[in-house]
Amino acid sequence: MSNIPALDESVTAVLRTVSTATLTMVLLKKGIRTSWLCGPVPLQPMSERVVGPAFTLRFVPAREDLATPESYAHSPSLRDAIEAAPSGCVVVIDGCASTTGATLGDILIARLAYKGVVAAVADSPMRDADEIRKIPMPVLSTGVAAPPSIASLAFAGWNELIGCGGVAVRPGDIVVCDNDGAIVIPLELAPGVASAGAEQERFERFVQAKVNAGASVLGLYPPDEAMLGEYQAWLAAGEPSE
Repeated sequence: MSNIPALDESVTAVLRTVSTATLTMVLLKKGIRTSWLCGPVPLQPMSERVVGPAFTLRFVPAREDLATPESYAHSPSLRDAIEAAPSGCVVVIDGCASTTGATLGDILIARLAYKGVVAAVADSPMRDADEIRKIPMPVLSTGVAAPPSIASLAFAGWNELIGCGGVAVRPGDIVVCDNDGAIVIPLELAPGVASAGAEQERFERFVQAKVNAGASVLGLYPPDEAMLGEYQAWLAAGEPSE
C-alpha cells in the first residue's frame, strides 16, 4: 500500500467520532449512494468505532482444480495475502456473497490481529466463531459457516479493486466500521466527509436534546430558519445537554 496516499491522522480521528449512519447521509449528499456494505455485521458488539484504509482480498467461485487443500500452500495464496496486510488497515474480502464457505477462520484472524490490522470485513461467513470472538479485533461477516473457503470459493488475489456487499472497494479507500456495519469512503472525499460528518453529529446532538425535552420534529429535523437560529444560540452557549 506504499503507493497509496495515507489519510491524515487528524481526519481518521474525526471519523472515529462519526457514526456510519451519519456518514452514509453525508455521502448521499455528495452523490455517493453505494457506501454501506450490505450483509456484513459484527460477530459480536463493537465497543468502539474503527477506521482504516482498505486492504482487499478477492475470491472467485470455486473450480475443482483450483479450490483444493493443496492450494493453501501454493504461492500466491491466501496466506501470502494475510502476510501482506499492513498494520492499521481494514481487510475487506470479496467472498462472492457465498453462504457455504467461510473465507477466514480463527488462525488467520489471529494473525491479522497480531499484525495490527484493525478489522476484517467479508460479504461471506467466517468459521471458528467461538474462537474468533476471543480475539481483540472486530470481525464483520454475513454470519458463520463450518466449511472452509474451498468448499465454494477459490482465492484469486489481493490489494486490487473488488466488490464487497454490493459496493466497489479500492485499496486505500477508507473503511469505517461500527455496530451498524461497514461503509467505504473514497479516499479523496474523506477529509470533506469527516468535516461534514462531525458537524452533522453536532447538530443531531442538538436535535436529540430538543426531542428529549418534548419538541416536535416538524421544523426541527430538517430545521427551519427559526430552529437554525436556536441551533446557533446553542452552539454559542457551549452545546448544553439540557
